[in-house]
Amino acid sequence: MKERLNRGMRWLVVARPQWGMGLMLLLLHAALAGGIDDWWARAFLLAHYGLFLLWQPFWGGDKNLNASSAALVLLGGASLVAWGSWWPVALWLAVLIGLVGGNVSAVQSKRQRWIYLLAVFHLLAVLLLWVVPHVFGTLQGGILGTYLIPWGLAALPVAILFVRVEQRQPEIPYGMDFFYGLMLFLLVVVLVLGSFAVMVVAQDDYGMAMVKTLLAIAAILLALSWLWNPRAGFGGLGQMLSRYLLSVGLPFERWLQNLAQLAEQETDADVFLELALADLAALPWLSGAEWQTPDGNGAFGTATPNTAQFSAYELNLSLHTRWPLSPALLLHVKLLAQLLGYFHAAKRRELALKQNAYTQAIYETGARLTHDVKNLLQSLKTLCAAAENTDAGRAGELQALIKRQLPQITQRLQLTLEKLQAPKAQAEANMVSAQLWWNNLKQRYVDEGIEFAAGRIDAALTVPADLFESVVENLLQNALEKRRLQNGIGVSVTLANESGVTLDVCDTGSAMPGAVAETLFKAPVKSESGLGIGLYQAAKQAEQLGYRLEVARNGRAGVCFRLRSVEK
Repeated sequence: MKERLNRGMRWLVVARPQWGMGLMLLLLHAALAGGIDDWWARAFLLAHYGLFLLWQPFWGGDKNLNASSAALVLLGGASLVAWGSWWPVALWLAVLIGLVGGNVSAVQSKRQRWIYLLAVFHLLAVLLLWVVPHVFGTLQGGILGTYLIPWGLAALPVAILFVRVEQRQPEIPYGMDFFYGLMLFLLVVVLVLGSFAVMVVAQDDYGMAMVKTLLAIAAILLALSWLWNPRAGFGGLGQMLSRYLLSVGLPFERWLQNLAQLAEQETDADVFLELALADLAALPWLSGAEWQTPDGNGAFGTATPNTAQFSAYELNLSLHTRWPLSPALLLHVKLLAQLLGYFHAAKRRELALKQNAYTQAIYETGARLTHDVKNLLQSLKTLCAAAENTDAGRAGELQALIKRQLPQITQRLQLTLEKLQAPKAQAEANMVSAQLWWNNLKQRYVDEGIEFAAGRIDAALTVPADLFESVVENLLQNALEKRRLQNGIGVSVTLANESGVTLDVCDTGSAMPGAVAETLFKAPVKSESGLGIGLYQAAKQAEQLGYRLEVARNGRAGVCFRLRSVEK
């Protein structure tokens, strides 16, 4: 029997929601139509309260109530039934108008919305035409007051029963708009009390007092609607209310402005955090704070039992407040903590980037100098090998070779030292004649079996010696190493000056793997005989000086690298 009763109530609330509301209003109308002093009127009122408990938007109709909620429900029903006065009834009707009207904006179905509008109209009509005249003692007799008002208005709840709506159980129950319902409740209370005040002060009858009160409320609402969004330069009440709701007792805009200024002025992450929290300490509701970061921790103020903890971007922040924070203020403080953590993390990342850039600069400079020293050592080894393998009859040729090579090695060593001492000042200096540089290059590799070819070189043409030396040394050393592994391949160097300076270093060996060719000038590559950074550094240096180092050919015919000038 209990299960059957529960299914019946659930069907009445969910499957036929308009029936539950219509019966609730019809029982209320029956209780008020004949007066509230008779026992049967109290019975109807109690039944109306029971249906209200099934309809109300606060608890689910099929939920079990705890002891405190049940006591509150019983107290409300007993007060409504036991109090034999029209004032509690008028207040109850005003509450019902607010609850029913607060659901109108949440309803999507047009017919369901009509049901709520009919219910609001019925409750308002009963309140103003029947209950309030009983409260003021101004009820008029005759057909209008005896039959039409008390029984004619019953047609509205009956009409609600016959409105057909879609029979389905919503996945998400309708939610009442609290502020909308509260506004309706306050308007009804103002209308009733305003009518009473006009009757007493102006000695008007109830109808004229209600009309005057309605006109006054309409004028006030019209003025508020204009002040909400005016067009005379004034920001409007809407903007003021939005700013207040955004601040919720917190100087949000001022603190954000100070936070942005600190972020621009202070570079140290810990100092920035301390200054930002010191600015936050000026809030009247804040008693103290504690924070912890990967670099350290700190605190200020005094601890209280009311503590709110936040965590954002490796920043753990505990705020001690003088009183418990409201949900709105807690949400805003959480946003501020996230902003503070974001700025603090940005400062730490900025410091890490600076350290990485410094470390990378040291690494790149050291790698470039390492390659230069490696090339110089290779040249010295070549001279030592020539000296060891030359007999007494060729002493003159050896002496001539040493005279040619030692000055060049000395000059290259001097350039390497200048890179270490003044890398920025050396970048665009050391421009030499292209013809002179080409002749020195051929003399340096005269015994390596390299084919040198050059077109017409203008006597006034100059090239950056440091760049050309670095590129050629790296490419030729790689080509010679490749020739030692692959016998019989040819190595050639070509210098041209037709549409800009072009230097090609080619070999007839096997092609490079595709993955290596794609990343050769973009990042260091794995190398068994070196650091794998020589060509990467040479490509960056070429880009800085207006040149481009690229792979001109990579296939069966061999591999060819090209250094060419780029028009700016």
